[in-house]
Amino acid sequence: MRIREWQDILADVTDRNVHPNEWRAVAGDRQSGVGEDLYLGHPQAGLFVLKTYAKNPYDLRGVGSHVARNLDDEIGSFLPDHDESGRFAVQQAPDDEERAESQATKLSEVLKAHADAPTTPDALFEDVMDAIESPAFGPMAYDQYDRPDELEALADQFEEAETLLNAELEELIERDEVDRGFM
Repeated sequence: MRIREWQDILADVTDRNVHPNEWRAVAGDRQSGVGEDLYLGHPQAGLFVLKTYAKNPYDLRGVGSHVARNLDDEIGSFLPDHDESGRFAVQQAPDDEERAESQATKLSEVLKAHADAPTTPDALFEDVMDAIESPAFGPMAYDQYDRPDELEALADQFEEAETLLNAELEELIERDEVDRGFM
């Protein structure tokens, strides 16, 4: 297992040549300490884990790793189904002005079409993600105040990775002195 910066892991996710709407995610508070845990999974791309914390409102830091090459039935069972109400998306900025204009035009057309016809929130979400060419999106189980049960189950499943990533993240937190309160 190779531990890398969280942004490098997200770059791996966006560079995968897999169907973008088959990604699923689980996220919540870390088991102990500041920050959050996020597991991203795709049947062909495998499972990725990110551990992040906010050094300040403008600077997110963290580590991550690719912990499984594919999703078997057991690992996949911990990730939300496509009927889950929460959603996530990973987005890359357009490379140039022409691509940005093209995406904006597509997005405008999608919004007009959904405004003029009966639609569902899921259909709108998927069409918007397609219009902006999101490389990864899908259902997400998330708890901003606690840890979803699925997150606990994944942490138990990948206990060794959790231990190594937590140690690495704690070093970053200590180095940044984020664990200290104001006096």
